[in-house]
This record gives sequence, C-alpha cells and structure tokens, in this order.
Amino acid sequence: MTYYASTINSPCGLLQIVVNADGILSHIEFLEVLKGPSVVDRLKADDIEVLHDTGHTNEIESQLKEYFAGERMVFEIELAPEGTPFQLQVWDELQLIPYGETRTYGEIAGALSQPGATRAVGAANGANPIPIIIPCHRVVGSDGALVGFGGGLKNKALLLAMEQRYWPNDDDEQMMLDFE
Repeated sequence: MTYYASTINSPCGLLQIVVNADGILSHIEFLEVLKGPSVVDRLKADDIEVLHDTGHTNEIESQLKEYFAGERMVFEIELAPEGTPFQLQVWDELQLIPYGETRTYGEIAGALSQPGATRAVGAANGANPIPIIIPCHRVVGSDGALVGFGGGLKNKALLLAMEQRYWPNDDDEQMMLDFE
C-alpha cells in the first residue's frame, strides 16, 4: 500500500497532508508542534511506502487554502480516519459543529447519549487524525476555556478567531469582524 503526502504553509504553520492509496484524506498534522515522530515516519516504520506528491493532495490543499482565506466554511473531502468505534462517533459528532460555533466536551458526550463520557470525548478529540476538517478546535472546556488541542492552544485560538472573523451574516454574505 502507498500513501501520498504533501506540506503546505498555513496561518497555523506548516501542515502535512496525508492521503491513503485511494486518495482519501487520512491525516493532517501541525508539523511545527509535533511531539514525536510524524505520521509519515510512523507509516514508514510500518513498512508503508509514503511518496511526497501534491497531485494526490491538490484538492485538499485547495480547500484548506479557501478555508484559511475565509472562502470555505464546509469541506467537501472524503475522509478515512482510523480509530475505535467510540472515536469515530466523536469525530462524526465534531463534524456537526457549525463553522464559527463551539461545543463543550460535555455537550459532545450528551449528544452521544453518554453524559458521563466527558473525559473519553476529550481523549477521542485529542486523537483526531484530521484536525481542522474534523473540527476538534471547536471543542472547549465547560467554562469556555481553550483546552487540549494537538496543534497547540495558540493555533486553536487562531482557528476560532478566524472562523468568528468570517462568520456569515443573515444574507449569507461574509462580514469581517474586528477582533483587536
């Protein structure tokens, strides 16, 4: 099996995009805040070939650039996250959080009909292999505090502020909000 990877610049620093052999997105990593081997290094350690090839990641790169420019609020990308059944449920629930909004870990647990699973939701959130597109940055602490983001809290704050800045108004047109 062969995976394909590319790296793009973003307001959050360098992002590594990895797609599987079918061209389906499997990982996004914040390269500048990695604590350990990258997904590419882990795949190679498992004897999986990884080729750097933007041809396989071009559409994902394009949609991410549109997102960072405030031109895209919904991604149209096929995803292939790997995780436990519970993690997959959490990641599906995260994708229901609208652009520019947040939910607490407790609210996600409640939406899954497992109100006692707040910590498990946090762990699943932290294991999200496709941040930004599976918007784990939109999950905050019960008091609204920014907690727990693999891309770093600075990037979590940046992503949330960016989404607030480009929040659509009632006429479905984007308006700029001043966050100074």
